[in-house]
Amino acid sequence: MATTRRRPPPLTVILFVRHGKTPTTGSVLPGRARGLHLSDEGRGQAEDAARRIEAVANLTAVYCSPLERTRETAAPIARAFGLRPRVERGLVECDFGDWTGAELKKLMKLPEWTTVQRYPSGFTFPGGESFSDMQARMADTVTRLCDRHPGETIVAVSHADPIKAAVASALGTHLDLFQRIMIAPCSVTAVAYGPAGPAVLAVNATATIGDLRKPGHAS
Repeated sequence: MATTRRRPPPLTVILFVRHGKTPTTGSVLPGRARGLHLSDEGRGQAEDAARRIEAVANLTAVYCSPLERTRETAAPIARAFGLRPRVERGLVECDFGDWTGAELKKLMKLPEWTTVQRYPSGFTFPGGESFSDMQARMADTVTRLCDRHPGETIVAVSHADPIKAAVASALGTHLDLFQRIMIAPCSVTAVAYGPAGPAVLAVNATATIGDLRKPGHAS
């Protein structure tokens, strides 16, 4: 009796997009503080990201964290595909607790800063979240989105550290090395998720995104 070979579940491609620049990007650790919007440059970056994604992908959904800067980045991307951005709380920035709103130049002088850079898996922000919990949260969010969109390509607009944590997880890289991953404002990072594990298709793309064909597809 012949057996029917079961087809593997289809791959889901998630395009992780960091929000565009704000007036405090590079100088302040904003965290989850409300009221921070994109700068004029950041709005231009979001429009450019929408054009770049539109050139290579056919999106079925656009998700973003609850914060204003990610909502404003997601808006032109969703508009390019006739979609509405959907808030996904799991994509939110790491909770920096007592460090929220602090100037980076001051934080860099703290003894704890070395731990943040070299041993993040052992660090919890005072009054906030640990890097390990953030990575676990992102992993749960990715699983939920993949279950919701099998075989589809979607966008997830988030923040630098959560995207870096997702990339490290996809690469099988220890969290203590995730600070080596660079995620620029409005860069696009593409990861395909399937039963054989994730495949990283692009990281920190700020010009052309590259070839987003799913692994195993013929030329």
